[in-house]
Amino acid sequence: MAQKWGFRFSMLAFAWMFGMSAVHAATETQSFDVPAGSHPHDVAPEKGSHYVWYTAQGRGTIGRLDPKTKAVKEIHLGKDSAPHGLIFGPDNAIWVADGGLNAIVRVEPKTGGLTYFYLSPSRPNENLNSATFDKHGILWFTGQTGIYGRIDPRSSEIKVFDAPGGAGPYGMTATPSGDIYYASFAGSHIARIDTATGAAGVINPPTPKQGSRRLSADSTGRLWIAEWNAGQLSAYEPATGKWRSWPLPGDKPKPYGIYVDEKDKVWLSDFAANAVLRFDPNTNLFEIFPAPRPGADIRQLSGREGEVWGAESGTDHLVVYRTTK
Repeated sequence: MAQKWGFRFSMLAFAWMFGMSAVHAATETQSFDVPAGSHPHDVAPEKGSHYVWYTAQGRGTIGRLDPKTKAVKEIHLGKDSAPHGLIFGPDNAIWVADGGLNAIVRVEPKTGGLTYFYLSPSRPNENLNSATFDKHGILWFTGQTGIYGRIDPRSSEIKVFDAPGGAGPYGMTATPSGDIYYASFAGSHIARIDTATGAAGVINPPTPKQGSRRLSADSTGRLWIAEWNAGQLSAYEPATGKWRSWPLPGDKPKPYGIYVDEKDKVWLSDFAANAVLRFDPNTNLFEIFPAPRPGADIRQLSGREGEVWGAESGTDHLVVYRTTK
């Protein structure tokens, strides 16, 4: 059941709603240019390094940003490339879900070496979206046309499965215990994948047609879901099967990206507000951080300790919210 605001929303939200200036004492924001036409989609800080990587969907590349110098290095993925999701694997390589190539691409960050895992010609144009790794080192991925799949990096074996409910598989996450879930945008549900059999079990939320876009797990294994159509944030407890939902502040919100930080605070991007929001599950309060530029369209959020990164697809920028100074 949705939580009523009453007077429980934060003063930052109040200030934003009524056009007042809001000061975020514990957070500083910095922006970085990326090449024109990049339309960055997903972003991932590199492990053990200060570099930050992103997919440039508009240029068919991935980019490496050096936040210290603001320099960007690009790696071209090939003709027709349109990279979407980007994550780091347990092998410290970059793994990209490329909808244009209909392939998963492994990128060696130090050398730029590329390895392609193409889907079968019998599975063309699957609109590959997101990926994550399970505890056995198997990569799982989604395709919005109505598929999900797995790749064993050791054998290069690829298996593709038809998603229950058809079109829609989009965001993915792994829980701390290694369970794999995906969000179905068109299907308005989430699903848990049995990593042993490959079968996916649909979990229907209480809000119909809510448009589950992306999801992220916290340290307890609780799932947080950005619901685009419903304009709300939801939480699902796998252990109990219970759901809770909170409407986002503002007029007709459109939550897209979601990321749970190391303190279990939940960050969302809201296209309608042109802002990033931080939700505290302990207080049920939202804080609002307006995007530095109009029309930012922040597609995805990711981070590391003390930093939350966003990809501004509408302005060709990356932005970081630093929560420690």
